[in-house]
Amino acid sequence: QVQVVESGGGLVQPGGSLRLACAASGSILSINSMGWYRQAPGNQREWVATFISGGSTNYAEPGKGRFTISRDTAKNTAYLQMNSLKPEDTAVYYCTTEGRARGWRSFSSWGQGTQVMVSS
Repeated sequence: QVQVVESGGGLVQPGGSLRLACAASGSILSINSMGWYRQAPGNQREWVATFISGGSTNYAEPGKGRFTISRDTAKNTAYLQMNSLKPEDTAVYYCTTEGRARGWRSFSSWGQGTQVMVSS
């Protein structure tokens, strides 16, 4: 079983920055990808960014140029650096990861989310 825990959310003023972290733990043999999604009140969950094993990254349009996803392979941890935050970035941010666990069984796990609020 693979557990995912997010951290780093909070209240920030418009134009500010936050760095979210996502730590995966458990019987992990390999990770194929780590990504971030977000869900604002009344909205569906939407994709934010993905880091794929090998180093490639992809971003949804709202975060391009402002968000940066990175990964510490040794720690099975992903980060989402968010700059120039806007009120519309307010949401619960969820981390997800996919890979292989003990016995080479595939896994796909989600965290419980971390709240980001951008407000003056």
